Amino acid sequence: MQGNVRILFSAKCSGTFLAVWILICLKAVQSSQPQQQQQQPGIPLSVVKLWASAFGGEIKSISAKYSGSQLLQKELLSITSPRNSSEPSPPMKGVTRIGTRTYCPGGWEDAAPRGPRKHGEGVQVGFRKRILNSNPTCPEKPKELVKAVKVEEIDGVKLVKNLAVRMEEMFRRKAEATRRLVEAAEDAHHQHEENPDLQYEYFNAVLINEVDDEGNNVELGGEFILEPNDHFNNLSVNLSLSVVQVPTNMYNKDPDIVNGVYWSEALNKVFVENFERDPTLIWQYFGSAKGFFRQYPGVKWHPDEHGVIGFDCRNRKWYIQAATSPKDVVILVDVSGSMKGLRLTIARQTVSSILDTLGDDDFFNIIAYNQEIHYVEPCLNGTLVRADRANKDHFREHLDKLFAKGIGLLGEALAEAFTILGDFNSTGRGSVCSQAIMLVTDGATEMYDDVFEKYNWPERRVRIFPYLIGRESAFADNLKWMACANKGYFSQISTLADVQENVMRYLHVMSRPKVIDHEHDTVWTEAYVDSALTQAYKMKDKSGPSLMTTVAMPVFSTKNETKNQGILLGVVGTDIPLQELMKLIPKHMLGIHGYAFAITNNGYILMHPDLRPLYQEGQKRRKPNYSSVDLSEVEWEDKDDILRNAMVNRRTGTFSMDVMKTVDKGRRLLKMHNDYFYTDIKGTPFSLGVALSRGHGKYFFRGNVSVDAGLRDLEQPDVALADEWTYCNTEEEHEHRHLTQIQAIKLFLTGKRPHLKCERELIQEVLFDAVVTAPLRSYWTGLALNKSEKFWTACRQCSALDGKCSLSCDNDDINCYLIDNNGFILVAEEQSGVITLYDYQAVCQRVRLAASDSAHTLSNPFTVVKWLLAELVIFLLEFNLYSWWNIDASVKAQRTRGKTIMVPCDTEYPAFVSERIIRETSGSVDCEGCIRSFVIQQIPSSNLFMIVVDNKCDCSGAPAVTMDPIEIMYILSLKCDRLKYQKDRKKPESCHPFHPEENAIECGSATRPSFLFTSALLPLIAAVISR
Repeated sequence: MQGNVRILFSAKCSGTFLAVWILICLKAVQSSQPQQQQQQPGIPLSVVKLWASAFGGEIKSISAKYSGSQLLQKELLSITSPRNSSEPSPPMKGVTRIGTRTYCPGGWEDAAPRGPRKHGEGVQVGFRKRILNSNPTCPEKPKELVKAVKVEEIDGVKLVKNLAVRMEEMFRRKAEATRRLVEAAEDAHHQHEENPDLQYEYFNAVLINEVDDEGNNVELGGEFILEPNDHFNNLSVNLSLSVVQVPTNMYNKDPDIVNGVYWSEALNKVFVENFERDPTLIWQYFGSAKGFFRQYPGVKWHPDEHGVIGFDCRNRKWYIQAATSPKDVVILVDVSGSMKGLRLTIARQTVSSILDTLGDDDFFNIIAYNQEIHYVEPCLNGTLVRADRANKDHFREHLDKLFAKGIGLLGEALAEAFTILGDFNSTGRGSVCSQAIMLVTDGATEMYDDVFEKYNWPERRVRIFPYLIGRESAFADNLKWMACANKGYFSQISTLADVQENVMRYLHVMSRPKVIDHEHDTVWTEAYVDSALTQAYKMKDKSGPSLMTTVAMPVFSTKNETKNQGILLGVVGTDIPLQELMKLIPKHMLGIHGYAFAITNNGYILMHPDLRPLYQEGQKRRKPNYSSVDLSEVEWEDKDDILRNAMVNRRTGTFSMDVMKTVDKGRRLLKMHNDYFYTDIKGTPFSLGVALSRGHGKYFFRGNVSVDAGLRDLEQPDVALADEWTYCNTEEEHEHRHLTQIQAIKLFLTGKRPHLKCERELIQEVLFDAVVTAPLRSYWTGLALNKSEKFWTACRQCSALDGKCSLSCDNDDINCYLIDNNGFILVAEEQSGVITLYDYQAVCQRVRLAASDSAHTLSNPFTVVKWLLAELVIFLLEFNLYSWWNIDASVKAQRTRGKTIMVPCDTEYPAFVSERIIRETSGSVDCEGCIRSFVIQQIPSSNLFMIVVDNKCDCSGAPAVTMDPIEIMYILSLKCDRLKYQKDRKKPESCHPFHPEENAIECGSATRPSFLFTSALLPLIAAVISR
């Protein structure tokens, strides 16, 4: 058995277990009679009991012999002093290792005091007694062992506090790097004078290294050196320069963009310095309020299959959270008769874009109005809901149900919106900060100053943002007056291409108070994957996208002449992969089933071993609501949210509860009792928790050996370190990134790389494990374990005096199975061994309802051409070219109806586990009139059961018992209650709703239609038609 490999984990109180997993496939049906203890014809219960008892004895014997546990116990006694580095490992004679000094033979199995320690006796005291009494004729050596080996109890509170300090330090370094970028950006802008005629060549992320047909570099795409770098997922990057990405719908040489790119070049130096100070940094960037995005290190961006990059930094969560304060928003949508057709389509798109700008700290509702008021979600009448992904998607589905008719009574709608905001704010359940009403309409016949005077003046705490839909400007003055009189901003939207740019303008108005206060609030996002960036530079990580959090800060104009205007220049940020957080977790201190986790101020998971952001492991497709999974959805045994609420409110404390953990991809269930320890991570909105499983995570086994002895055994070919553990941090310094963990350990211990950051305690423990387990290789060589042979041998025994057994598992009349406790599925009529588990991160298939059948009218080729030309002419008159590719998912959804999609859902599924009080049972199964008997017998000293079933009946037609998940279908009233229910959350400490010095004169203007693309395409269309 030269292939044996010892994988060293340095886990607490590691025991040696023999796990016998024999999978069976039983067609299980409900027992036809209650559980009984009487003998079944043909299968004597006493014989099965004899077989189980015999196998139990065999299993106990081989588990001790073949596992090497006795060998390890004796080996511990031999390690009382370090061996010389030149001394070779002595040959093994099966049970002991010979050290450099004489030792007392014997081990724990020979110790005088057998059995468990006395009640109230400390683990350390009990350990010492066992060692000191192991051999009274040689008392000195065990005393030396007590000094070398000890058992320590884990202090969970101390553990979680120390881990929180380490994470706090890491977060602090990232925040400091971001603050340096803020200072550099504001200083560069302060010294810059705007020049509308400025000509400046910069490195465009899409155009770099691109050439024309003649082989020359295209404009804004000069030669840009890129080299693969393993720190950035082996992407080709430039560590000296940044690149600039401009949204597809914006002009690369727009004067505003050119000026912004010019002065932000000063960030290149700070990008490089930050990376040199902290080599664990990854992407650093500046998102401009003008729309461009500067990213370091420089990397080439690739358009999607349609030749488009839909990324706009201003609708990223990190930008929105840093730019504005939390807000309560009511969106009013005009659905009067004049909004029919194209206007209603643009209105839907506008509302959807507004929803994109709302984050987890915001609250909202949508009201459609004509002569009546219609809540888009009727069950949310008179309230607001949190703007998480699930709620926003829910409202988007309802937007498709809006239709236009009647007349519009805006006054009543405004009064309803003001009432909702006032009532909800008084409850303290919303953001308790900024408030706004978004008005999406094609006109207003009056100014409604009486409504504003009643509800909003003179404080003007609610801002009004009117969006005029269509090209007509007859009502523009009324709507603009509403915006100016209520500290808002007026925009006119004529085409789908105008939507996003006009919607984004309200963010800069909402940011004015923060800018004037000059408060550089540090914001942290929830766990997310930036899909646009992943698409843009074609991530090469085959394991799928990795989760990250972003730290971001706003950048303000510091020029005196614009101070009261509150000009936001943009937002800077840097990403922090959650894998970096996980590297800080001392996994060796957590035990077999222990883990660490963190949540946000809203209770969403930042990191947790049960968070499943992808559809399937290894795939790159993310679940729709992967970034807003609540802690209560994974720690669902905490029915009263005691643990969740304590962590959300940033408390320090402990909590205990019984939990059910599944292993083997959910097929096996473990019942455990977890102790939770939690505290806050200062300087962030996050809270940290540690879960230790009783019996697996309470005590820690620690021993000392010499460095030379440990390294010699650690470098043996049969030793492998756990891949997911970090013994030395080889990522911080570029010169260390090529090192394996064993190489790093050796360099650290020998003093050749003193700057390596290593876990000295963990290394000492893995060296100790390497020395203690060294004899196992020779011990296992030559041993062979044939579990099935032992099983069948035991099943040939009987109590007959002549030794001739009438029944054994070799008989064709019966089938014998060996199952573990999770395969115990035929126990009682009530199936008391079935436990229901829940999955609140599931996804289920849905089929979109097909759109109208109008498409069938296009079956005639002539009709197709006629329809296409008519639609194209109308399209060109109403849109510019960009509308073709910048359409929102809500519009695209109309083309995907009838297709199968995956949506978030809740499911339940059964898990089977035996009751320990049931040791034997018998019964029968009715297979279409044929009675099939069975006997089940527990095997002593194990979690195994023996099942003997007669083979007289064909039960293949019986329904199978499966563990397939079943979707939980909520009734309508319960769905509404779930929408209304809001869990505890910790509001952000910073709030800037308004400022007395704010200049509200700049409050919007009408937009002019763009015919640039239309006029350019008309000759092309004419040429195509002429053919």
